[in-house]
Amino acid sequence: MKRMTRLVASLVGLTMLLLVAGPAGAITNGAVDGNGHPAVGALVVDFGDGAGRQVVCSGSLIARRVFLTAGHCTADLAAQGVRDVWVSFASAFTPSSPMIHGQYVTDPEFGVKPGNGTDPHDLAVVRLEQDAGVTPVRLPTLGLLDSTKLKGQTFTAVGYGTTRSSKRGGPHAFGFDAVRRSATQSFLSLEPAWLNLSMNPSTGSGGGCYGDSGGPHFLSGSDSTLEVSITITGDNVCRATDKTLRLDTTAARQFLGQYVTLP
Repeated sequence: MKRMTRLVASLVGLTMLLLVAGPAGAITNGAVDGNGHPAVGALVVDFGDGAGRQVVCSGSLIARRVFLTAGHCTADLAAQGVRDVWVSFASAFTPSSPMIHGQYVTDPEFGVKPGNGTDPHDLAVVRLEQDAGVTPVRLPTLGLLDSTKLKGQTFTAVGYGTTRSSKRGGPHAFGFDAVRRSATQSFLSLEPAWLNLSMNPSTGSGGGCYGDSGGPHFLSGSDSTLEVSITITGDNVCRATDKTLRLDTTAARQFLGQYVTLP
């Protein structure tokens, strides 16, 4: 269940124009981020359908002119013939928000050997045409999560995606207002390519939902700038598990190292 805003219509029977904004509590079960994470931005496109520029995914600035997002976001755009993209770092996106034009590059290994609905190369970057004027996030060293005691750690998810207006119920609980939000998460499990995080509101966790694809997960508290994974997928009602792609693997670093200097 990829977490692109554009997929909401087919996945949960809603459209961007009919979505109603939820309350302040969300990415899901989180809070409006404000200026908490200025390096987290929105991937913006215009599908030429009269709706204007709109948020499709989230992401983060990893170098002054390099924006990281999910590969399935840009692969979907390429399949639709969409090449023009913009990135906005406005905390609440509107069509008049400042935006930087860029060109996306999807990891060429994306889609080559996917498994069980996931892909260890689900990465893309947007090469921005100008300096974003924002301090980039920090990326992890090779194998950082393998050498870190993760049980008991907290993580912070950030993105522009859909919210939940209720802790109960299914798709009818979703809303979207293109506001950057953040939520605290707890550790579930670690796989070779994946970091699985709890987003269960019953345990105080929140997490990514539709439109949060590509958004960062920071290790430790809300002030952390160390991004260790990105939102990819999870359960279809955004209540249980965030399956996030690790950035400390050899595969991720081989792609990212072409565009940024890695630690």
